[in-house]
Formats: sequence, structure tokens, C-alpha cells
Amino acid sequence: MEEQIAALTEQVAALQGSAAVTNTMVAEMFYYLTIPLMVIIHAGFLAYEMGASRAKNVLASGIKNILAFAYVLPAFFFVGWWIYWAFPSGLPTTDASFALPWSESMGPFLGDNSSGVFWGAFALFAATTASIFSGAVIERIQTTGFIILAVVLGAVAWVVAAAWGWHADGWLVTNFGYHDFGAAGVVHTVAGFFALGVLINLGPRIGKFNADGSANHIGGHNMPFTITGLMLIIVGFWGFLMACAIFPGEGWSWFGNNFATIYGTPTNLSALAFNILMAFAGGIIGAWFITRDPFWMMSGALAGIIAAAAGLDVYWPPLAFLVAMAGGMLLKPAANMLERFGIDDAVGAVTVHGTVGVFGLLMFGIWGAGYPALQGEGVATVNLLGQAIGAVVCILLGLVPGYVISLILKMMGMLRIGEAAELAGLDPTKVPAQAYPEGITPSEPASS
Repeated sequence: MEEQIAALTEQVAALQGSAAVTNTMVAEMFYYLTIPLMVIIHAGFLAYEMGASRAKNVLASGIKNILAFAYVLPAFFFVGWWIYWAFPSGLPTTDASFALPWSESMGPFLGDNSSGVFWGAFALFAATTASIFSGAVIERIQTTGFIILAVVLGAVAWVVAAAWGWHADGWLVTNFGYHDFGAAGVVHTVAGFFALGVLINLGPRIGKFNADGSANHIGGHNMPFTITGLMLIIVGFWGFLMACAIFPGEGWSWFGNNFATIYGTPTNLSALAFNILMAFAGGIIGAWFITRDPFWMMSGALAGIIAAAAGLDVYWPPLAFLVAMAGGMLLKPAANMLERFGIDDAVGAVTVHGTVGVFGLLMFGIWGAGYPALQGEGVATVNLLGQAIGAVVCILLGLVPGYVISLILKMMGMLRIGEAAELAGLDPTKVPAQAYPEGITPSEPASS
């Protein structure tokens, strides 16, 4: 009997060990797959911006977007990842030596199945902030100045916001009950207002505004390409929001049998499936009510998800739909108001990500009031004041560095291209290739 019990004990231990290995491998694969899904976001931004550019600027816009992606990733490796882990209290008081680029966990190490995939997911969040900013400044920004700004945003500005408000120990969370599951504030608001800070110094494209201050429409050369790019961004958002969930059953997990948010509050992928799709639909319908314009309808889809992002983990799906629809309806009027202040945002990035990001934070402060902001007993709960404080912090973390760094670049002559190059187009003057070397053939007239 004792031998049988011992044998059974060994078998149970072996099964437990096998199950633990399986769970670890599944968790690793879960985050690994979010990375290529988020790369689709950047394919979408690439198409979105190139289509929104005039034919003379197509490749220059593409180069700028590609370089933003390429420069932000190593910058996040060397600087951003450490900032996230070191700064949740507001000062670098937390031991974050494991996130330094020379630490054992920051490279091939068989004893660590999580650091690389976590870093990869966060690095794609960082690159997304740069791509959000990128679209606003097309057709007139210098490449070198743009890269400097993209690195500041992707490796520093948004990371500080994430450490403070997208971390279970972040002071905005623990002190004020800030809750931002889908990063409406720490990614979208920061990036949108960073773009606004740059646009103030960059100025409008030549011909955008008349002497009386009225605005002219400067259309892109390929609107179907832009709309397709927006749809690809939505596809990639599934990876973005998957990566916001903490996989169960690991040593670093909050729960053994259930997903959690980055704050340790319980959620699951089912909640995301309901609410992402309902927000997607609501944003389109809201923008359609106001504009009937396919560009703004697809921008509305993105705005809808951002409007509901802070509470995607807990919203009742019809409420997510209504919040998203309101975000879609807000989009075009807010963009028009920005134009009246003389700001030329070529793709509406400030409004889609900045204005709607703030709207989404405040909405969750109302509809999510009283919900625990993080895991634990006696913790801070969601409230409108806490969400508003978080929104202001995110605005400042975007607007101030965007304005200050771009002002310095402007003073150094590194921000805007020359007037002659802008009028001729960046492709023929700055890029050693042509997007359409044989021209664009007009459509044949319809036959009678």
C-alpha cells in the first residue's frame, strides 16, 4: 500500500509539473501573439498616413512612420522599460534593476519566460504612441526632428504616465482611484496632446488657412487606402487590448484561474469580446450620424473603442455602445473646433486620441464610480475626480514635452522643412524614390 501511495504521489507531482509547464508556455505564447497583432496597428498607421498624404508626399510620410517604429523600440529597451518599473510612486524609489538593459532578464535566459514577451508587448504600446503622433504632422516636419520627438514620446513621456496610472503601484491608482484598463489616458491622451504641443510650434501646411482664418480642406491622394489603414488599426487593437490582460496561473499572475487587469482586478476575454465589438459599432454609428463621411466613420470606430477603453473590463455592453457612440459623435465637431484655433491636424489625431481619450476617462469616472480601482481590501475606488486628475496628468505629460521639445527644435531649425521643399513635395525633394513613377491614371469616364 505504501508503495502504491508513493507511486501515485509521484504521478500527481509529475502531472502538476507538466500542467505548470503547459500553463507557462501558453501564457508565454499568449503575449507573444499580441506582438504581431500590434504590428498590424503600425501597418494600419502606415497605410492611413500614406493615403492621407498628397501624392507628392506619400513616401516621405511612409518613411517617417517606419523610422518612428524603428527608433522607438531600442529607445524603449534602453530607457523606457526601466522607467515603467522604477517610477510608479513618482520618484525612482522602486528597485527596477531587473529592467536595466544589462540585466539577466533582458535577453535570452531560459529561466525567464515572461520578461521578453512582456517587454515586447509594452514596446509595441510605445511604438503606437509615436504612430499616433506621426499622422498629425505629415507633409511638413523634418525627419530628424520628428525622430527626436517620437523617441521622447515613446520612450519617456507615455512611460511616465503608464508608471503612474497603468501600474498597480502607481500613485494615481493607489491615491486617487484612477482606472484605465485600455490605456485611454496613458497611451491615447498622452500621444494626442503631445501631437498638439508639436503642432502649435510646427504650424499649418501651406494653403491650409486663408487670410481671414477660414480653413481649406487638404485631401489625401488615396482615401480608400486611408480607410483600409484605419480598419487594420482596429484589427491590431485586439492584440493591444489582449496585452492589457494578465494571464492566470503564473508566479506573476494575480489569480490562478482567471484573467486580471494590470491593476489586479478580475476580468476575462469574454468581457473584451463583448465590449470591443459594441464600442467599434457605436463609434461608427455616432460618426455616421454627424458626418456621413467614410473617413470620419472609420475614425469613429477607433474613437469608439478609445471612448470605452478605460472601462472595457467592466462595462455592460450596451453602455459601452452608448459611450462609444457619443465619442463618435464628438469627433468631427471637436476637430472643427481645433481648426478654428488655427491648428492643422492632418488626420484628426489630436481629437481621436486626445479629446476622446479624456472623454473616455471622464465617462468611466461616472459610470464606474465605486468600482475598486485595484486589487485588495480598503483600496481606492473609481471616482470622477480621480479620473479627472488622471486626465489632467496625462494631458500635461503629453502637451508639455511635446511643446517644449518642438520649440527647442524650432529654434535650432530642425522642426519644419523649407517652404520651397514643402511646395514641391517631400518625395521629389527629400526621398530618393517615387511613389507613382508612371503617374496616377485618371478613371475612365462612365459610358452612356
